[in-house]
Amino acid sequence: MTSVFSPRELWRRLVAPIDPALMLIVGLLLGYALLVLASASSDRLNTQLINLGVALVVMRIAAQIPPQRLMHLALPLYIGGLLLLVAVALFGDVTKGARRWLNLGFMRIQPSEIMKIAMPLMLAWYFQKHEALLRWKEYVFAALILAAPVALIARQPDLGTAILVLAAGFYVIFLAGLSWKVLATLLLGGLASLPVLWSLLHDYQRNRILTLLDPEADPLGKGFHIIQSTIAVGSGGILGKGWGNGTQTHLEFIPERHTDFIFAVLSEEFGLIGNTFLLALYALLIGRGLMIAGNAPTLFSRLMAGSITLIFFTYALVNMGMVSGVLPVVGVPLPFVSYGGTALVTLFLGVGILMSIHKNRMLVQK
Repeated sequence: MTSVFSPRELWRRLVAPIDPALMLIVGLLLGYALLVLASASSDRLNTQLINLGVALVVMRIAAQIPPQRLMHLALPLYIGGLLLLVAVALFGDVTKGARRWLNLGFMRIQPSEIMKIAMPLMLAWYFQKHEALLRWKEYVFAALILAAPVALIARQPDLGTAILVLAAGFYVIFLAGLSWKVLATLLLGGLASLPVLWSLLHDYQRNRILTLLDPEADPLGKGFHIIQSTIAVGSGGILGKGWGNGTQTHLEFIPERHTDFIFAVLSEEFGLIGNTFLLALYALLIGRGLMIAGNAPTLFSRLMAGSITLIFFTYALVNMGMVSGVLPVVGVPLPFVSYGGTALVTLFLGVGILMSIHKNRMLVQK
């Protein structure tokens, strides 16, 4: 009789669900991230290692859950997240003018983070359920499913998270077969509604867009973040100034240098070569995720894998865009690199789901 503690059994239980290629890419990203964080804010390194430990446990658990069981979690997780967002709107704690956190007594939670996974999960389940007959009505209803939490998150206000949740849901709808004609119509409608959308923005959100267009208008105030981050990015040159030698970083000109603006630290100290290495790792991560999506056996699995992979792309694009002065500052972390526990756990939950889909790629699921 084989012991449960035999090497073969331990491999089956602990290692077999882990996709080696995906884990290698993420491991390289994490190693690079910890190196940059040690320079940007060494006193936070131990805390980030604890966050990483929790995130790895979450990834391991998610990798064990078969996609068909994830489907059963989709509806309750979405409804639960939606109710928590309503609770935040009614009873949430207000911090710096934003109502984003819900105090449960023993802990504070940010329900909008739940929607980063619950939204693609819900929409993938919905399209799997209606796979036999996808008409325009199904896409309209899917858009309504997406709009409700996005509106509640944007109202908090939390534009960065609202964009990520919107992107996660949109990717599922697009991958489910949304017509290019419809996309073009939506794009034109969005452009036509810009004046209305502008009037709905909060003052600080309008200021961020105006600052993007002309940061020199208020160089010591609203434009300070963008000016200092772009100086850091440009001053790194091709080879960078070397680890720990970033002047913008260590003279504390870069704001939030360990979280949203850590890409500026990386650029200053590792230069174009370091940026190219980071981009190569992200390209490998996205390529591996899309490969897993392409080999998935069901519509649900394909939509989930595709959406999660493209969310990694969105995180990276928005963060590097805002740090480089190409996009407004919206508070989106650099995936797997920025300091922070909540975002890291959410990202590793996505990695775990990808591993689960890869592990079950040969199974016939119903």
